Amino acid sequence: METNTDKIRGLDDESRQMVIETVRQLRGRLLTKEKILELDKKEIFPEDIIREMLGPEIGLQLLFIPEEYGGMGGGARDCCAVTREMARICLGIGTAFFAIQLGADPILVGATDEQKARWLGAIAEGGALVAYAVTEPGAGSNLAALKTKADPVTDEKGDVVGYKINGSKQFISNGGYADIITVLAKAPEGPTFFVVEKAMEGLTQHKGEEKHGIRASNTSPLTFDDVFVPRENLLGGIPGKGLKQANKVFGYTRLMVASMALGAAESALDIVINYAKERVQFGSTLSEKQGYTHKLVVPHAVRLAATAAYIEQVALQLDSCDEDLQVEGSIGKLFATEAANRCADDAMQALGGYGYITEFEVEKIKRDIKITCIYEGTSEIQQNIISTFRWKKTRKTKGRFYLDMADEMQELSKVGGQPLAVAARCLNTTINMAHENRWTRQQAVMFALADMMTHVEVAASLARKAAAGAGSKMEAMSRLFAGEAASLVASKGLDILLGMGVDDKQVEDWKAAVNYNDLLEGRRNWIADMDSVADELFERC
Repeated sequence: METNTDKIRGLDDESRQMVIETVRQLRGRLLTKEKILELDKKEIFPEDIIREMLGPEIGLQLLFIPEEYGGMGGGARDCCAVTREMARICLGIGTAFFAIQLGADPILVGATDEQKARWLGAIAEGGALVAYAVTEPGAGSNLAALKTKADPVTDEKGDVVGYKINGSKQFISNGGYADIITVLAKAPEGPTFFVVEKAMEGLTQHKGEEKHGIRASNTSPLTFDDVFVPRENLLGGIPGKGLKQANKVFGYTRLMVASMALGAAESALDIVINYAKERVQFGSTLSEKQGYTHKLVVPHAVRLAATAAYIEQVALQLDSCDEDLQVEGSIGKLFATEAANRCADDAMQALGGYGYITEFEVEKIKRDIKITCIYEGTSEIQQNIISTFRWKKTRKTKGRFYLDMADEMQELSKVGGQPLAVAARCLNTTINMAHENRWTRQQAVMFALADMMTHVEVAASLARKAAAGAGSKMEAMSRLFAGEAASLVASKGLDILLGMGVDDKQVEDWKAAVNYNDLLEGRRNWIADMDSVADELFERC
């Protein structure tokens, strides 16, 4: 992947690490294990703690605010790294912090300079909780279907002086406590972002929802009953730009959710690894047993390493260009959240009965992580986006998108590049077959293609990182995940053909065309590689 290294936005490594260390210190002062478990049990949104985190002594919100408005000017790499660290402590608290960034995004991308100075300045000063109010009860992820209306209010000359907003929003993080709310409403010209402030008459911030997980966060409905918003609160000053502004940040915001899922899953895996080093069963520790390590730990460590590599790659791209990278954000979110959810589930299994007990934290992490597969666009929404846009990209480039990736991977044999190259070529062939036979009309086919695309692209990012000199453990992890990705491509590709009812000859022709048996070769020596990874994870040597 090419990036413009001459103009990379964000902090230097030392400054980024300083902010990460600040977050880690919260664990010992404001967010102890005991406090986190109490907040979860009693479903308390710790407004005082959140506001202290935004206050002058800590000022975490300064990370994502540009320097000219009083912030640190952090980029995607910085925000992903800090949010990941926050989620390692508590995904509920991480969600509250993420919601502040999310609420500020329409201001960052769509506001006038004067509006940025006003509201970003207020956020930088630490006196404002922020919420992002887009989702509606009947619209969900379909932003074009929103019903909240913004009707112009004119003066005696017929000039628009403001808007009256009517409607409701659902599942709004920080909604019950926010001082500043960025609201998407339908003006006559189309969807438009407005800034609604807490004191405005007609705004009702309802009681928080009772939730399965992330109980330390606040999720509240909002209603707007003739809320008058002055014209200067219309972001950008021009109505009808809301969808474009929302789409512009999806690559970034969905990568942030991927980072949160990664951080929470890493926390669960750390608990499991430490437990396995001490827990003795039938004469040896669990860390010595392949049935434990190779089923419940190593596969997840590999997937989380692949997640981290992909997030780092895309975050660097975001910091190096002006593209929105919406598809890459969707790939990151889909893979990270589903991998994290599986990891948390097996973390409970790995601890046995203790995994079901609150004190050991993994059951909370499991409850928390599930939401990452849902908010900021469900996994199914991501599959729609990935398959549609990568299908179009494949056709537009005459197959070169995945063929070039295959050529690149072919040179990385030490880290599993060869089976990954076969997988990328198989994917390209299968996309073209689906196109030519009009199978792309079948959502089940598109979902299968999305899974294939996601695994190939994430595996390629891990291979790049491993090949760049990340050490023997990373090389083994890359080989393992390349094998997993190649096996998934083989399985999903065959599922598509059989699902569409093709005859045996067509199946055999496809297998020959994609070198089907070579796809399965990616699993060769997987036990030895898992042994090698386990040795390092559990410090067995």
